[in-house]
Parts: sequence; structure tokens; C-alpha cells
Amino acid sequence: MSDKTMTAEQVVSRLESGMTLGIGGWGSRRKPMALVRALLRSDVSDLTVVSYGGPDIGMLAAAGRLRKLVTAFVTLDSIPLEPHYRAARERGAVELMEIDEAMFMWGLRAAANRLPFLPVRAGIGSCVMRVNPGLKTVTSPYEDGETFVAVPALRLDAALVHVHRADRLGNGQYLGPDPYFDDLFCEAADAAYVSCERIVDTAELTKEAAPQTLLVKRHTVTGVVEAPNGAHFTSCAPDHGRDEAFQKQYASMPWPQFAARFLDGDEQAYQSAVQTWHKEQA
Repeated sequence: MSDKTMTAEQVVSRLESGMTLGIGGWGSRRKPMALVRALLRSDVSDLTVVSYGGPDIGMLAAAGRLRKLVTAFVTLDSIPLEPHYRAARERGAVELMEIDEAMFMWGLRAAANRLPFLPVRAGIGSCVMRVNPGLKTVTSPYEDGETFVAVPALRLDAALVHVHRADRLGNGQYLGPDPYFDDLFCEAADAAYVSCERIVDTAELTKEAAPQTLLVKRHTVTGVVEAPNGAHFTSCAPDHGRDEAFQKQYASMPWPQFAARFLDGDEQAYQSAVQTWHKEQA
């Protein structure tokens, strides 16, 4: 056991252009945005990203860092379609592998178990096979003889996730309404980096919450970053909700203007710029 605490900049220094990167969370919920912002301040590019997409994908696409996306959707939840991602797709800037939500999950599970694929019923008889001609089917070797989609493992070079609490050893805890699939992202990756609202002592993790909330296990984690409000502007309930006003501003503001105002500096500068923006709107 060792202290795995790092800064967001140290995490990004371990990432390389051309990697396959998994990003946890779901839509505009509990995204590791502090880590995504640090990534945007680096020169890492040409990424293949695996994500239940939200503003993480919109920002990376708008900044020209995204080569290929593997996803089931890209949404801001209260804004159905992520506008910066849509613009990138419309100009043909991003290659897309779009699969069913269940297929996505089983692809992560296959990678987590070091399997080349897992068979699923999802996708049979749908257009997912047509838009992904590389997908193959397998036939059950048993008496049923049923045909399944062979979902390939979504193996990741690195994963970024955000949780509510973590200890210095890499145990990560969720306290919200849904665990999403952050544990699978970590298990499917060669290296996993967890940001959290607050780092606490290990014993504190189960003082007021059940052991089942320890979603991310330390043996799957490479580094831990304390990042208060690090999911902003996505939700991280119960610590904070989605910043709907700011999300609307992000969705309507031209990307160069948004990047210049809010991403020109470190994370502290970002949080300060957001506070200033809210005061201007008051």
C-alpha cells in the first residue's frame, strides 16, 4: 500500500497522444471535468475516447483533441444533444463507433475480465450492426444454437473518473443516486486516475456510508487527485447539483470564446472565472 495522491497536471503528464482514454460518469453527471480541463491545457491529442458522453466529449472535440469516439450517446441531459460535439461531427472531424448502452457496458466488462469479447443479445436485428460493419456475431456451442453479437473488449490505455470521496490508497466512494460504470472503466484500463471531491482517511469512508459505496478498489487505481467541485459544471449529487445556468452558457458560447475565458489558466483560475461569471449574471 502506498500514497497515490497526485495533481491533475501530474496525471496528464502520464497521458500521451494517440492513447485510448476512458472517461467515466454519464452524460452531464459526475464527469471528471477537472482532469478533462487539465488535459485540454496540455498538448495531448489524437485521442480515441470511450465514454457515455457529455461535456467531456464536447470540449475535447471542440479543441481538436478527439480522433475517434466510442459511445452510446453524447448529451448534456437537460440539453439533449451536446452542441460542440454535434458541430465536430457535422464537419466530419470525429470518427464514431456508436453502440447500444448495454453493448458498451459489456465491452467494458470484457476488457475488465481480459476477454477479447462477450456475447450479448443487444444489437441483433437493429441498425447497430449496419453502422458498425466490423461487429461480428457468434453462435452458441450449446443446444440452443442462438446467435449473439460478439461485443469486442473496450480496452483502455488510461481511465479518468470522478467520485465523491477517496482515500490516499485509491479506494473511491460514490454517494450519489447511481454508480454509473466508473469501476468498470478503472478495471478495463492499464492505468486509472480518480479525482474526488475530498480525500479522507480510509476509516472515514464507512463511518456514514455502507461498504457497498466503495465503488472503486485501490488495486485498480494508479493515482488520486483531490478536486473540490471537480465535476463542475456537471452534477455530483449530493455534494452539488448541475450548474444549469453555466451549462447553458457553455452550450451557447462559441468555443474559442469559452476556452479563452474559462480555460486559460489552472483549475483555481477556472473556478474563480466561474464565480465571476455568476456574479455578473446576478
